[in-house]
Amino acid sequence: MFQLSKTIISESILENEFVCNLSACHGACCVGGDAGAPLSEEETVILERIYPLIKDYLRPEGIAAIEEKGTWLVGTDQDRETPLVDNKECAYVIFDGKTALCGIEQAYNEGIVDWKKPVSCHLYPIRVKDFSEFSAVNYDEWDICDPACALGQELQVPVYQFVKEALIRRFGENWYRELEKVAEEWRTDGKNRKRK
Repeated sequence: MFQLSKTIISESILENEFVCNLSACHGACCVGGDAGAPLSEEETVILERIYPLIKDYLRPEGIAAIEEKGTWLVGTDQDRETPLVDNKECAYVIFDGKTALCGIEQAYNEGIVDWKKPVSCHLYPIRVKDFSEFSAVNYDEWDICDPACALGQELQVPVYQFVKEALIRRFGENWYRELEKVAEEWRTDGKNRKRK
């Protein structure tokens, strides 16, 4: 672990490689698990505001779940999250064949809304947990992402680079530049250790 500003970061985001491989996993991270996508308080307000604009992009099952439970809810762990359809996929999921995609992101890509999707989804496989004095930034290893790890290794893309846009969205450009400096030092130190 290392500290960068008010974040405590796991070295695993530097050590591991990752590139989403939708053709292999079919968006399983949006379908699996036991809770919806984590949301910030600001994001709950955004979801309430944009729901009428994105509703036409969603599946009937997703709309029914949202109409029953709300655009967001408080989960069993007392965190804010997106609702699920029958305790499975996120209510905002749409399918292209058997591949899960984000209905919010589809509306964003078509210029209907100016919000891409929850930052926790954008950041995945990184998970951020906010505490009073700092935010913990960790790599979430999940076996459904094995194809993404394999593709990341093949393309040699570290986790932090794969989610660059999302990290900048969450923490800002300056924070990301500092992270890149730490990553470069870490790589250099690793090469020096291997030579000894």
